[in-house]
This record gives sequence, structure tokens and C-alpha cells, in this order.
Amino acid sequence: MIAIELPIRTVSESNARGHWAPRARRAKWQRDVVALATRPRIVSLGLPVTVRLTRVAPRALDDDNLRGALKACRDGVADALGVRDNDPRVHWVYGQRRGAKAAYAVEIVLTPVAIATDLENAS
Repeated sequence: MIAIELPIRTVSESNARGHWAPRARRAKWQRDVVALATRPRIVSLGLPVTVRLTRVAPRALDDDNLRGALKACRDGVADALGVRDNDPRVHWVYGQRRGAKAAYAVEIVLTPVAIATDLENAS
């Protein structure tokens, strides 16, 4: 299992207003940061894998906005794994938890499927 926490502030992209250029820059930055932070740690990790993306923020989003807010992070993890984000060997799980005021982060946990299955059976 590999766990990474990055100080990234994610926003609901479907509700974000403004010009497209800052949104595109934000998405590219998030994708690049996640890929660069994740790639060196997953060298020994094989596929299939379960990836849990958890948004940490003072306020919660509903489930469809949560997925939109974490889209660039998902793409970054897929880049690091060397696959497309719709590869069937990668199972995506989304979550969120409340952080302190003005505390934002994204937690990324990658678990090989064999280990994830063993953990579920142990419960």
C-alpha cells in the first residue's frame, strides 16, 4: 500500500466560473504535481490496483462535484501508472473528509487488488 498526501486545493470544476484559461492552468498544475509525486513511489506497484482519492477541505461537496474536483488528480495518477484513467485494471474510489479551516489536501492511497481483497475478507 502506498499513501501520499499533497497540499492541493481542489474546487468543484463544474460550478467554477470564470475564464477557461485559469481553469486549464489549474488542472494542468494539479495533474503534473500528482504525477510527479506519485510516479517514484509506484515503481514496484503492479496492476491491478485500487486508487482511493480523498479530498480534504473545510466544506464537503456532493458526489458528482467531488469526482469533478478530483478529475485532474485522477489523470495524474493514471499518468504515473502509465495507463489511461479508464483502464479496467484500475479501480477508482472517491472520498472526502473535513479538514481544519483553510486546510486543503488530496490523499492518494494505492493498494494492489490482491491486498485489498484480503483486507475486505478479513473484516
